Amino acid sequence: MFGLPGRNGHCERVTVRVGQRAVRSPDLYRALRNFCLGSFFALAEELAGGADLPVALEEHAGPGRPTLYEYRPLVGAFVEQRAGWLGLREDATAALAALKDEPAAGIFAKAHASARAGEDEALRRTILVPLLVRTAERCGGFDWEDEAFERAYGALEAALFGEHRAYVALAPLVGLTAGGEIELAEGLRVRPAATGELTAHWPDAARLLPRDFGREIDRTLVLELERGLDAAAPLVPDAPTELARAVSALRLAAPGAIAAGPVIFERLDWQPYDIRSMLPLATQPPAGEATRLDPFRGRLAAELVRRLSAGQVDPDVLEAVERFEIALFSRGPLRAEELREALVSLLGGDDGPWAAAMRAAALLGETASDRAELVRVLRSLIDGDGPGAGAEDVVRRALVETLLAESRDALVLALDDALLGLRPRPQIAAAARIVAAG
Repeated sequence: MFGLPGRNGHCERVTVRVGQRAVRSPDLYRALRNFCLGSFFALAEELAGGADLPVALEEHAGPGRPTLYEYRPLVGAFVEQRAGWLGLREDATAALAALKDEPAAGIFAKAHASARAGEDEALRRTILVPLLVRTAERCGGFDWEDEAFERAYGALEAALFGEHRAYVALAPLVGLTAGGEIELAEGLRVRPAATGELTAHWPDAARLLPRDFGREIDRTLVLELERGLDAAAPLVPDAPTELARAVSALRLAAPGAIAAGPVIFERLDWQPYDIRSMLPLATQPPAGEATRLDPFRGRLAAELVRRLSAGQVDPDVLEAVERFEIALFSRGPLRAEELREALVSLLGGDDGPWAAAMRAAALLGETASDRAELVRVLRSLIDGDGPGAGAEDVVRRALVETLLAESRDALVLALDDALLGLRPRPQIAAAARIVAAG
C-alpha cells in the first residue's frame, strides 16, 4: 500500500497506476485480482471435470416482433455453491490479509460478523465472493476478461474509498396504495417499487417477499430509509426500529391492513449489505381492507413520524401506541382488553378507564351530542361488552390527537378543566382530526 506524508505527519493515500488502471491501493488490487483469476481457473477445472453449470430460460417479448428465448448461465449460483472451499484457497487468504489492512472494508464485514462467523468469513461473504460473482457474470462464465474485472473492482474501490457512503434500507409494504412517492421524513419515504429492484441486488429476494408482492395493487410499494454515512465513522442506522416506527404512524394516519417486511433489504453504496428481520409487530397485517395513502394522510403520517422520533414522547403514550397495535391482531376479549389498556395509558393514568373515556369524549367530540355518543361507544369497551369498530376508531383518533399535542400532561389538565366548564375544550389540530377520522 502506498502513501505520502501528510501535513499532520500521517500517511495520506495517493492514486497510482497498476498496468492500465489507476488504483488507490495497488496491494489490494493485485490480491483481489489474483483471487479472482485463481478462482476462475479452479471453477473452469470443475466444469471440465463434469460439473453442471445451471442455466435459466429467459423470454424476450415485445410488441410487433416474435418472442425470443435465451439460455442464460447462472454463474452466480454456481459460484455461491462453491464459495466455501474457494474462500479457503491460498489466494483467498492473501486477499483477506489485504482487506484487513483496509479499515474501510470493516463496515461491509460488520453486518455479517457474529459469534459463528468471524471477520474472515464476513469479508468473504461481503467482498470476496460478490466481487468474484460480478466478474464472472460480466464474463458470462469463466473465460477471463480483464475489462470485466476492472469494472467490478472499480465499483468496489469507489465504495471502499469514497468520502461518503450511501445507505438504503427497503421494506416491502402491503395493505397500502398511493398515487406516487410520499415523504414521511428526511430520507424516509413511501414509494412505488421499481420492477426487479430487489431481485437485482438480492437473488433470494423472491422467496423473502410477501405473497403476491408486485402483482396485487396493494402490494407494490416499499418503505425506504436513506442515509448518508460518514466514511470515517460509518454507523449504520437502526433500520428495523425506524421503519417499524413509520409503520405505526401509517396505521394511525390511514387505518387499514398495513404491514411491512417480513425482512429489510439493506444496500451500502449500491452494493448488497445485509438482510435483516423487521420487528414482529410491524410485519403482521391487521384484519381489514387495504387503504390509500393520499397526500393529506401522508402529511399527517409525516407529522406522527416526527413526533414518535423526537425521543421526548411520554412513555405512557408509547405504551398506548404499542397496545393499540397489539389489539389490531387480537380477537374477542383480548382485543377489548388491549384497547381498554391503551385508552387508560393514554388518558386515564391513575384515574382509571372512566376518566379516560370522559377525557377522550371531550377531546374528540365537537358538540354535546358527539361527546355523548363517544361516551356510549367507550362505555361498552370499559364494561367489557367488546371493542367494536367504533371504540377501536375512537382510541386511534385519541392517539393521534395526543401525539399532536405538545404535552400529554398539559392536555389532560386542559380536558379536565373543560369537563368542569372552567375553560373551552382544547383544539389540537382540527384539520388533522378530520383526516385521521377518515
